[in-house]
Amino acid sequence: MSNTAAGQTQRPLSLEEFRKQRKPLRNVNKEAAERLSTLDKLACWITERVGTMGFFLLIVIWTLLWLGWNLLAPSDLQFDPPMAFVFWLFISNMIQIFLMPLIMVGQNIQGRHSELRAEHDLDVNVKAEREIEIILEHLDYQNKLLIAMVEKLGVNFAGALPQVTPKRRKAPAKNA
Repeated sequence: MSNTAAGQTQRPLSLEEFRKQRKPLRNVNKEAAERLSTLDKLACWITERVGTMGFFLLIVIWTLLWLGWNLLAPSDLQFDPPMAFVFWLFISNMIQIFLMPLIMVGQNIQGRHSELRAEHDLDVNVKAEREIEIILEHLDYQNKLLIAMVEKLGVNFAGALPQVTPKRRKAPAKNA
């Protein structure tokens, strides 16, 4: 490589120049939280609570107590006729009717938040890729400068660099 090749190489961005061009990252979690109305927050809160094993166990225990009481208690203490369980069915259906659309609303809100996070992840990955490109440009620039300096000094590459053989990694032992 000649002296002019290193001189023609464009100097990569300095760290200060790069930082001036760089836009700060957004906090998408904060943005999503600020966009939520009170009803949206309530829907998310209910969606997060209903989708737990604790809520499932609460419903199972409530059902077992209700049905057990109305099957095993004395007739004058039973409040829901055994085998029909009209009141239990009514309350269960009301819970389902109210929770199904509410859970769907909460899932839609959570889905929008998830989309924002995915877009943010893409932005971060694109920025990281650009930073890697800048690092590679710096390494290439430094490599060209070093080659130009070595050529100017008249050093022969073949004799200047020792032959380096790569070390092989040992394969991990398999547990039997």
